[in-house]
Amino acid sequence: MQGYYRFPTINRDTIAFVCEDDLWTVSAHGGIARRLTSNLGEVSHPFLSPDGKYVAFVGQEEGHPEIYCMDAQGGPAQRLTFFGTLCTVLGWTHDSKRILFASNTKQWYLRTFYVYSVNKNKDEPQMLHVGPATHISYGPVKGVVIGRNTADPARWKRYRGGTVGEIWIDRTGKGNFTKLMNIKGNCTSPMWIGNRIYFIADHEGVGNIYSCTPTGRGLKRQTNHVDFYVRNATTDGEKIVYHAGGDVFVFNIAENKSSKVVIEHHSPRVQTHRKFVAAEQYMEDYTLHPKGEQVSITSRGKVFSMHNWEGPVAQNGQDVNARYRLGRWLYDGERFIVITDEKGEDGLQIHYPNASKKPSHLPPLDIGRPIELEPSPRKALVALTNHRFQLVLVNLQTKKRVILDHSKYDRISGISWSCDGEWLAYSFPDSERTRCIKLCNVSTQKSYPVTSPVLQDFSPCFDPQGNYLYFLSNRELDPVYDTVQFELSFPANIKPYLITLRKDIPSPFMYRESAPAGLEMPDFAKELLKPKKKPKKIKIDLDGITDRIVPFPLPPGKYEQILGINNKVIFSKFPIEGAIRLWFMMQHGPSNGVLQYYDLKEQKTGAIATGIMTFKMSQSNELLMYRAEDRLRIIKPMDKAEQKLQNEPVGPKSGWVDLSRIKVMVEPRAEWRQMFRDAWRLQRDHFWVKDMSGVDWRKVYKRYVPLLERISTRSEFSDLVWEMQGELGTSHAYEFGGDYRQEPQYKQGFLSADFTYDRKHNAYRIATIVKGDPWDETRRSPLLTPGLNAKVGDLVLAIDGRQVSKNTSPQELLVNRAGTDISITIASSTGKNKRTASIKTLKDESRARYRDWVEKNREKVHRASRGKIGYVHIPDMGPDGFAEFHRYFLSEIQHTGLLVDARFNRGGHVSQLLIEKLARKRVGYDISRWSKPPYPYPDESVLGPIVCLTNEYAGSDGDIFSHVFKLYKIGPLIGKRTWGGVIGVGPYYFLS
Repeated sequence: MQGYYRFPTINRDTIAFVCEDDLWTVSAHGGIARRLTSNLGEVSHPFLSPDGKYVAFVGQEEGHPEIYCMDAQGGPAQRLTFFGTLCTVLGWTHDSKRILFASNTKQWYLRTFYVYSVNKNKDEPQMLHVGPATHISYGPVKGVVIGRNTADPARWKRYRGGTVGEIWIDRTGKGNFTKLMNIKGNCTSPMWIGNRIYFIADHEGVGNIYSCTPTGRGLKRQTNHVDFYVRNATTDGEKIVYHAGGDVFVFNIAENKSSKVVIEHHSPRVQTHRKFVAAEQYMEDYTLHPKGEQVSITSRGKVFSMHNWEGPVAQNGQDVNARYRLGRWLYDGERFIVITDEKGEDGLQIHYPNASKKPSHLPPLDIGRPIELEPSPRKALVALTNHRFQLVLVNLQTKKRVILDHSKYDRISGISWSCDGEWLAYSFPDSERTRCIKLCNVSTQKSYPVTSPVLQDFSPCFDPQGNYLYFLSNRELDPVYDTVQFELSFPANIKPYLITLRKDIPSPFMYRESAPAGLEMPDFAKELLKPKKKPKKIKIDLDGITDRIVPFPLPPGKYEQILGINNKVIFSKFPIEGAIRLWFMMQHGPSNGVLQYYDLKEQKTGAIATGIMTFKMSQSNELLMYRAEDRLRIIKPMDKAEQKLQNEPVGPKSGWVDLSRIKVMVEPRAEWRQMFRDAWRLQRDHFWVKDMSGVDWRKVYKRYVPLLERISTRSEFSDLVWEMQGELGTSHAYEFGGDYRQEPQYKQGFLSADFTYDRKHNAYRIATIVKGDPWDETRRSPLLTPGLNAKVGDLVLAIDGRQVSKNTSPQELLVNRAGTDISITIASSTGKNKRTASIKTLKDESRARYRDWVEKNREKVHRASRGKIGYVHIPDMGPDGFAEFHRYFLSEIQHTGLLVDARFNRGGHVSQLLIEKLARKRVGYDISRWSKPPYPYPDESVLGPIVCLTNEYAGSDGDIFSHVFKLYKIGPLIGKRTWGGVIGVGPYYFLS
């Protein structure tokens, strides 16, 4: 059985490589591979020492990727670094004593790497003075070649953007680097072998090994792969080893020949064994039985149904090679329908939860990729929306489908059936920026808009009594003043509304039963509020319906769902909160909503439960179920979920559903097969152009799918999907997350300071203290904790009573101490005034280091321009970057000109918002009698000269930002791309 081989390294006749997340060795001539490690965490980037005795690698035995070293024949590995950041082994020094590696330690921008060396027996790592680099290789006599931005081109094939890999060379070893050559491709893995530089490049369409002279001349192609990219090439000075398509190859330099290493791989493939996972951890969806007596849970691509509190659990769909989703009960409560890809494409399948009959497939129907699915409450019909912006109706008896509606702009959403099953309500994108509510009569298949939107109308729901249609809309445009700048915004402009379905129905908010004499609720209105036992056919007067919209007497806010029950409306409302935290949240939104109700009869509102995410109602309106993080709770709609019951055990008393009853079995290899095809189909169905940018996507699938049988771990699967999607040659084609084998999590604590070892005192001297934001203990060095009185030059003697030493750094003593209180012993620079204090370590120091970096840049710009130029940095185009921009822009515009630094920008979506601020023209000043004019040139009509800086590390949005600068002609723009230093612009000097 073949494995999926990656990260090979070679020394004479020995090859070490990674498979199943562990190290293996094999002869360079092939044969039986021998496992070298059996680690708890993933192993990557091994490198054999020149003498062949040791192998260095990146290990994650304690949570973080760190540098490890072990005997090449096997045995225990020693951890050598304690950085708590990303790292990659790059090679060894010629004497086999020190390991070369790249790390982003002490960098706020995670893609900024520098090269370090560390002794194989452990010492304090030393930075090499070659500038930012991700690869390094020394010449045979003198000189060095480095790679910048040299990532793996196979993950984004044919990339030519701002972060394209480049090779730089110092031919003399004096520190003067020049670009090796200008090649229109993505380069990586530079190797100086003899009198030539070898590297990977894809300028001819596929990543292969090329070589040239140290002067950048005599470019020659050395390998000829056409199906898969050459990846992660390394050398021992005589041969180059690399992997492509899951196989290992050796390129013999003397023979100018590449050959595949035939590896016999024998392994129990432990990570492919069947396992069981917690249903709540992978919960995707949930729903209630029409009568509320059962619940359905979708978890990890499997749909389960069970009685609420006890009894067996039925799995609706048993094919381990398929995914099941959108499980819903049909109107009779006896049948269950799901979406499944058992046949290769999404289709409908009917199940019988009591197992009285076998599941039945509907014949293949062109329903696209369903996004929402809702069965009719009265008939064997299901309505669904799909990725093609369609509303589709499927008749389960005739087994036919019809497209009821189709938007040209976006997905239709929020399907809701009337209680008689005759009407569908839904939110319909009627333009690029607006949504209206539409009704569709399923018998006539005609649709009618029933709202004239201001902006977005959504979440429609029929009143069970057939009198109203409820919905949410963000048409309450009451602006709120910004407290930072002169600005108005609309953070909470959504309100619940209703439409009276007949002309003779009055607003339910006109009268109260307790009103003064003469203003009592009319008899007709009282009749409307009486519950009806059986739903009758709903009558809807479409004439003039768009004018019969009535707002609920509730304040605007962030409402997300609304559902109607007899005489009452249930809705969810969420607080207004900052966007930075939400920007980094992954799959699910926050669990901080409030479930509220409005009583139409009593004309009052109240809270039902707090801490919710979403909620659903049974068709009978007798029970309500809501989600709170990874828990589900069933209550009666108007039962207030008292706080005292929040932590009660599962069962009918508290309402919490026991999700541990669900046993989710996972067969990894079957799951990976389904996931692989699903990922391929997602790109096929959602890619921005139908022709896949000219890529034969079916051919790509056929080429990569055989490699699935060689996959043994989740990380290998991820690598395969990355490379397959890389064939599209486009950005934002990512793969992340997943059920990786969990290694121990002993997270590194940080002091956000730099140290140097002091031999005389056998202690570590404080070289720098990161100031950050002193008022925020999570964004400044813990050494600034009041009472410690630590200063640059002081000595760190011990942490938690353990003495530091040459081979025991402060960082090593902070393993598993992230965000915890520690005791630290320090002394003055002479070793006197010894004292011990308690401080709290940081979990992450990047924000503290970022603030120092920005402030130093700002100081340099002010100093170089003699106070005439302001400085603003934009770290990304998301909420974080938006906040950073305004933090400095509003104070820095007092200067004559402004330097906008877009280097290291991580991308996002707020570019146009920042451009709008910078494009504003100054038309006047507010100067009071006693104030000094704030600007040196009050007659200036624009902001003055604006400089936008980008460089090879700028993300794609950073580059776009500078181009938009030019388009808008914002002042005398100067855009520069440079590696560093200070550049002159006109009469001023700007940091670059």
